[in-house]
Amino acid sequence: MSAEQNTEDRARLEREDREERELVRPPDDVNQESNRSATRLELFFDLAFVLFVAGCADMLAKHETVSGGLRFAAVVAVGWWAWASTTLYANRFDTDDAIFRLLTLTGMAGVIVMASTAGEVTGPAGTWFALGYVVLRIVLTVGYLRVWRTLPDTRAGIRPYLIGHAVGGAFWLVSLAVPAPGRYVLWAAGVLVDLLGPTLSARKPDAPPLHMEHLPERFGLFVILLLGESVAATVHGLHDGKWTAGATTTAGAAFLVAAALWWSYFDLSGGAAKRRLVQEGGKRTHQGVHDLYVYAHLPVAVSLAAVAVGLEAAIEHGSEEHLSAGTRGVLGLGLTGYLLSAAVIQGVLSRRYRAALIWPGLGIPAVALIMVLDLAPRVLVGLCAAVLIAGVATGIRQHRHGEIKVAKV
Repeated sequence: MSAEQNTEDRARLEREDREERELVRPPDDVNQESNRSATRLELFFDLAFVLFVAGCADMLAKHETVSGGLRFAAVVAVGWWAWASTTLYANRFDTDDAIFRLLTLTGMAGVIVMASTAGEVTGPAGTWFALGYVVLRIVLTVGYLRVWRTLPDTRAGIRPYLIGHAVGGAFWLVSLAVPAPGRYVLWAAGVLVDLLGPTLSARKPDAPPLHMEHLPERFGLFVILLLGESVAATVHGLHDGKWTAGATTTAGAAFLVAAALWWSYFDLSGGAAKRRLVQEGGKRTHQGVHDLYVYAHLPVAVSLAAVAVGLEAAIEHGSEEHLSAGTRGVLGLGLTGYLLSAAVIQGVLSRRYRAALIWPGLGIPAVALIMVLDLAPRVLVGLCAAVLIAGVATGIRQHRHGEIKVAKV
């Protein structure tokens, strides 16, 4: 190591030591850091969303109906946006000082409240659910106000976020005084107003750029969180299925499904998307690359959460000859929804549509056909696993032949 490199390292360590001694630091552009990864606080924050997704899964498991599925999708969407909006702020302005930490932990408390009431949003507990979401909006509004005061050059770019979070939170706050179904209309309006933030901000020429290494890592960690529900479903399904031969066989196939979904995202679709993001760097794009990447992960989240519910029910009833139409619908829509979302993410962002149509594209009709057939749980889940494994093998072959190009997520 050269003397110049030693001097640079010492200077960096001294700067980091000075920053750690400062309890309060003004927001700054953290995108100057080249090798930035998820922080321990972000990982701690994600733990609350593990509980939130689990609460949503319990809700769907009790109501495998069309109305139950729509309610499940809506609640997961609210939770996903709560997570994504917090991540977008931290991606740009994570100072890791005392104020940022306290704001993040306060937001985490709001998520805990949401998680504890996720399965009962249509009842009296819905008031607490709304309050938890309002806490998150207040946290983000305060955070962006700090940036507004400290970094005047970013004001045009962060204004859509600031207004969206404040107005969206106001809709939810007003909903506390409105009975259902008007309350749910206000919830939807609040989220829709909020969702416009990233799109409007990206159209500002001086919008602060996103960190293109940190962003896919954070979204990949959320996918891991969702896939963890399928692993938990395997455990719970085996326990509730009493370890019968049918339950054990179905559980083995379910684990293969989860493993194949993991492989498909991180080595194929997610990797292709990250490659495009890294190529774009922090530049503003007219093609909406960043927007598509962020928003396309909403159906990914809903779908993977539904897959976990379907797998758990299939394992629990693994010794029976048939699965209920509700369980087949939940599992089928979950898998096809994920494959469709992955195909869009991979095809549009990599701009290699033919490869995406082959996989994950062809997996969509294959899984749909399996769900139409009235098969025993172990056979049905086993066929789904076979389709996904064949798809992963196809994707690997495409990658080796240069038909798709990926970056490591």
